[in-house]
Amino acid sequence: MKATYIIDFDSTFTQVEALDELARISLKKHPDREVIYQSIDSLTQLSMEGKLSFRESLHQRVSLLEANLTHLKQLVTRLKKKVSASFLRNKDFFKKHADEVLIVSGGFKEFITPVVLPYHIRKENIYANSFLFDDLGNIIGYDDRNPLSEEGGKVKLLKTLQLSGEVYGIGDGYSDFQLKELGMIKKFYAFTENIERKMVLEKADHITPSFDEFLYVNKLPMAISYPKNRILCLVIGGVPDQAVQLLKKDGFAIEQAKHIEMHDMAEVDMILLSDGGTLNEEKLQLASKLKVIGYLGSSKQKIALNVCTQMGVVVFDDPKNNPRNITFIPKRMIDFINKGDTYLSANFPNLQLPRMQGAHRLIHIHENVPGVMAQINQVFAQNGINIVGQFLMTNDQIGYAITDINSQYDKQVLKELKQINHTIKFRVLY
Repeated sequence: MKATYIIDFDSTFTQVEALDELARISLKKHPDREVIYQSIDSLTQLSMEGKLSFRESLHQRVSLLEANLTHLKQLVTRLKKKVSASFLRNKDFFKKHADEVLIVSGGFKEFITPVVLPYHIRKENIYANSFLFDDLGNIIGYDDRNPLSEEGGKVKLLKTLQLSGEVYGIGDGYSDFQLKELGMIKKFYAFTENIERKMVLEKADHITPSFDEFLYVNKLPMAISYPKNRILCLVIGGVPDQAVQLLKKDGFAIEQAKHIEMHDMAEVDMILLSDGGTLNEEKLQLASKLKVIGYLGSSKQKIALNVCTQMGVVVFDDPKNNPRNITFIPKRMIDFINKGDTYLSANFPNLQLPRMQGAHRLIHIHENVPGVMAQINQVFAQNGINIVGQFLMTNDQIGYAITDINSQYDKQVLKELKQINHTIKFRVLY
């Protein structure tokens, strides 16, 4: 059955509310700019939460802008740099599904169209309001005949479009939820990569911390193999907030605690420990999903490194207690999860890897015994898979193999790679 994807623009496709950004550009030299900024932001939030009619909110915000065509040009430049990270990395999805993706927004075509067109979204599939200008290019209002300028405008628009098949909505505000509430879409996905609105979350069919999550639950092609918001990172002890924010910004699910509890270990994928923390063999043995540990100091006699190596868990630490480890260690953890880099690891063979465009990257960690690489490559050969890049490093205990392939593959290939003798861990990176 044909599917259509209705995607909001402000705080969904982009990280910000465009009218708020336009105000910061147009009112930059206004003596009362801070008061006006706060008024516009308040009007935006009231509308998004369904506490103020959209038309009233829009009318008041536009009247406060004092903007012109020059300001709009600056805004477009800014918005192109503010596309949400998960939309940015899934550009190929929009190319492959150009006919099925609609941008439906209470914002304005003058800034939405130039931002979304590079993502292969068709111009005729962009539904938004339009500004009115005077002869000097100043914004003097908007076309109030457009249904999207009205309360419930998205619902009114979809009624006229009469879309067939299954229709899904992705957005962050009350007007997006209305589509589900009034039966215009099959499911509503509350997008929370940039902002969370409690009222919207409570009514959503599914909370979507990233576009990767939406693609994953709907079994659609995505740029990475697994949504980062499903990768749990435990942050233990007095870890500086700067380090935590790096991990949050990259999209990982974060849980913070003073100590590691036994019951936490079964579900954890990453651990970041403050200096002085410990992690013994008993707890490690419970962590079957654990991939990487970061330690803000010297991990010697604090972490059972030998056990980590046997389990295929990469450890990054800073034995010299350099002040830069506040960001350096979480960055190493991020690079391992994203690219497979083990550079400067405390226990793994060191590999620093380029990202291959248009390829799938597979990670195979195995005991360092003869013949494993031959078995890996035999699996690829038997399944007719072409290798575009391959990297192998070993130490006394393990081999760390990265293989980049350029073809689609059957899930049976992954099963065969996991079943190779002496395999410790295997995963698809992207």
